[in-house]
Amino acid sequence: MAQTGNGPLSGVRVVELAGIGPGPFAAMLLADLGADVVRVDRPGGSGISIDPAHDLTNRGKRSVLVDLKAPEGPERVLDLAERADVLIEGFRPGVAERLGVGPEHCLARNPRLVYGRMTGWGQDGPLADTAGHDIGYIALTGALGMTGTADGPPVAPANLLGDYAGGSLYLVIGILAALQHARAEGGSGQVVDAAIVDGTAHLTTMIRGMLEAGAWQDRRAANLLDGGAPFYGTYETADGGHMAVGALEQRFYAEFLRLLGIADEAPPREDLAKWGELRTAIADRFRTRTREEWTAVFEGSDACVSPVLSLREAPAHPHLAARGTFVEHAGLTQPAPAPRFSRTPGAVRGAPALPGADTEEVARDWDVPALTTASPEGSTTARPEDPSTAHPEGSTTARPEAPTTARPEGPSTAHPENRPGAGPEEGPQR
Repeated sequence: MAQTGNGPLSGVRVVELAGIGPGPFAAMLLADLGADVVRVDRPGGSGISIDPAHDLTNRGKRSVLVDLKAPEGPERVLDLAERADVLIEGFRPGVAERLGVGPEHCLARNPRLVYGRMTGWGQDGPLADTAGHDIGYIALTGALGMTGTADGPPVAPANLLGDYAGGSLYLVIGILAALQHARAEGGSGQVVDAAIVDGTAHLTTMIRGMLEAGAWQDRRAANLLDGGAPFYGTYETADGGHMAVGALEQRFYAEFLRLLGIADEAPPREDLAKWGELRTAIADRFRTRTREEWTAVFEGSDACVSPVLSLREAPAHPHLAARGTFVEHAGLTQPAPAPRFSRTPGAVRGAPALPGADTEEVARDWDVPALTTASPEGSTTARPEDPSTAHPEGSTTARPEAPTTARPEGPSTAHPENRPGAGPEEGPQR
């Protein structure tokens, strides 16, 4: 059935040309908000090693298989683009054009289409044609250089800062703004160039303002918000756990010292020369109890102290559980859609799309019958009935098990261009 729901983007059609990293996450966010997202997978897969049934960035989508290098491949994508509101691609610059599915081709078929382009370096510039990953993009923008300790190297924050914050979220912002323009009177479609380097640089705006004002030192762990201040950082507990402290304001800091039990002995925080001594006093005190014990001490206070939880621990925290920040759908625990809407709530509306499993549905719903003719070898034209997709409001009924093709082990961040037989022009930057 058609993927429509109660989210604010209900009725919006999105074509996603399969990739890895920030593009799929951006499309997932649009699906969470109610859009009908059709992922165009390539025969042989994307090169990512995760089992497709567990790839949560493909939740709530539908998948068709199209070989863009086959004679009929580009035309099938153009047929979808003609009926879509948004198209997302993450190829290197110029690849979509050479394949025949670039902005000029798609906008000629659909002048109101929003064509979203997700790259690391952007569509132009000296590095535009080179491969890259999150860590390299955030390195050049200055963002990576702010992480880590003063006497250690910068620390990569997984791929959250570049791929997803500087990449996916800026792509979605651009798509929604362009969609508003396209739907206005006299509006038209356009290209959204979302580069991770641009988005990540934009995220540093406040810090750069502080730097220009002389309120930020251009080195690690020397500032208020980068671990330089002893009252804004993490401390080890007796059992090897950690507590996060963010007691910036004076009244919160006073509460922090009182509950920590060092209010009478802590050196004044206004004296920067005493920060080392203050840090030692705080660290020594935290090491006298376990993380659980300190959590109980600070629970419900305004001391701005929290336990540092692991990914598996986080869903069980009472506050996150009460808000439903994590949900279980199709047997998988996962973050719930965000943000929240009072009248048009988003929902996890389906399990991760299996490559090619929705070809017949999409061909019917989007009126593209050519999708079901001469399907690429290895495609699946029928998905087992999934009760969870029959209820747009977000039923959590489990999907029947579906066979998946085993994939060779490999790093989940590997580019498709590293797959045997894949040319470097295929590889998206991320």
